[in-house]
Amino acid sequence: MTTSITHWLDGAEFRGDPKGWADVTNPATGQVSGRVALASERDAEQVIAAAAKASAEWGATSLAKRTQILFAFRELLNERKDELARLITAEHGKVHSDALGEVARGQEVVEFACGISHLLKGGHSEGVSTGVDVHAKREPLGVVGIISPFNFPAMVPMWFFPIAIAAGNAVVLKPSEKDPSAALWMARLWQEAGLPDGVFNVLHGDKVAVDALLHSPEVAAISFVGSTPIASYVYAEASRHGKRVQALGGAKNHMVVLPDADLDLAADAAVSAGYGSAGERCMAISVVVAVDPVGDDLVARIADRTRTLVTGDGQAGTGVEADMGPLVTRAHRDRVAGFVAAGEQAGATLVIDGRVVEPRGGQHGHWLGPTLFDHVTSDMDIYTEEIFGPVLSVVRASSYAEAVELINNNQYGNGTAIFTNDGGAARRFEADVQVGMIGINVPIPVPVAFYSFGGWKQSLFGDTHAHGAEGVHFFTRAKVVTSRWINPAARPAGGLELGFPRNV
Repeated sequence: MTTSITHWLDGAEFRGDPKGWADVTNPATGQVSGRVALASERDAEQVIAAAAKASAEWGATSLAKRTQILFAFRELLNERKDELARLITAEHGKVHSDALGEVARGQEVVEFACGISHLLKGGHSEGVSTGVDVHAKREPLGVVGIISPFNFPAMVPMWFFPIAIAAGNAVVLKPSEKDPSAALWMARLWQEAGLPDGVFNVLHGDKVAVDALLHSPEVAAISFVGSTPIASYVYAEASRHGKRVQALGGAKNHMVVLPDADLDLAADAAVSAGYGSAGERCMAISVVVAVDPVGDDLVARIADRTRTLVTGDGQAGTGVEADMGPLVTRAHRDRVAGFVAAGEQAGATLVIDGRVVEPRGGQHGHWLGPTLFDHVTSDMDIYTEEIFGPVLSVVRASSYAEAVELINNNQYGNGTAIFTNDGGAARRFEADVQVGMIGINVPIPVPVAFYSFGGWKQSLFGDTHAHGAEGVHFFTRAKVVTSRWINPAARPAGGLELGFPRNV
């Protein structure tokens, strides 16, 4: 039996009149577990209209009430996070412990948003001119659209919607059609927490649903995470229709290992950050830059650790102890395998071939084991392209300067890391690299929720990062009020004055 996964509108499931249906599969078995509605233009209009209707009343709701609902959502999420993690594993394929980690990092943003009252405080200046006061405040935008990727069906939406909702906006979430159930689960949780109907809505679909959000005059802002080509399209289209946009794109994250580094620590980090979630992370390490003379030793340590990894069905209760699960779809698995073949053909040294794997799971699962290349050069496809799979490439560099040049010449600037015991080198690296997020002996430098998340160059379109204070700024707009109250007993002399007003 397969489940029909429909939209969420005004606090209830909404089938609408879909233009079609897409299969949702369990990546560990290859079996179809559900089918998700692909919204028609009319479906999208109805969902957006519900958000628009709810946004005015929600924006006028007191900060105290909004905060209470945020806290209630946080408590429910904490109590039932295992449910959400199981849904993620069943549709995405990442192992259960990794799915729990995803939920935990999303919950951090919910907790940050619980302090929205402090973050929305305006400013007041008295007597800026004779009898004149000025105050500033931040107000919600109205309706915001969130377009999220398959690799983090809970965490990435939670980078955005807790802050958007806490700030007084209504939300339309367009999740990936590959793993859509987490979005509906969170919609029901919001309802249980007391959020008014229409404030959080879910619109499933493909390009029709995306374009509806980008073009609708009711939608004031778009938050997007996905590949660079789509991020560029989203930014251009939404901007053309007068919306503010934060569109986070692709990545090719480098990890530099200097000769003085703790090589065991570096090898552990490379394996964990390269193969976690089968490499389907925008912050995964996909390139290790080994600075002479540590290359041979480092590759040997990475290879030893990689050979211990177990690929299998990571669902809780299966009895399988897996480190890494399958890839999300058969098509994506085959695409990644194609990169492995291309790397081998280009002359890179294939140290470990993930195409030869004995997974602990269904024979029709989307399996590809961890793959390790050495002696990769910057002109190879496995270096230049975002593979988004468990493929780790080692590039040799003769010096620190050459390693930094590699990073800065890359089109992406999402995250990078350096492993060293030299504080001066680390401090210099922090200044030298043209990347948005930097780790010092930390392989995946995803900031905590009260700092912003975002890259540079082709990894970000728009000038605003996700969550943190930048998130609050993105989901609100400023209003400045200049006022003068006249005391009749001390009324200033009147008269016309057509010159530009002066403050005195």
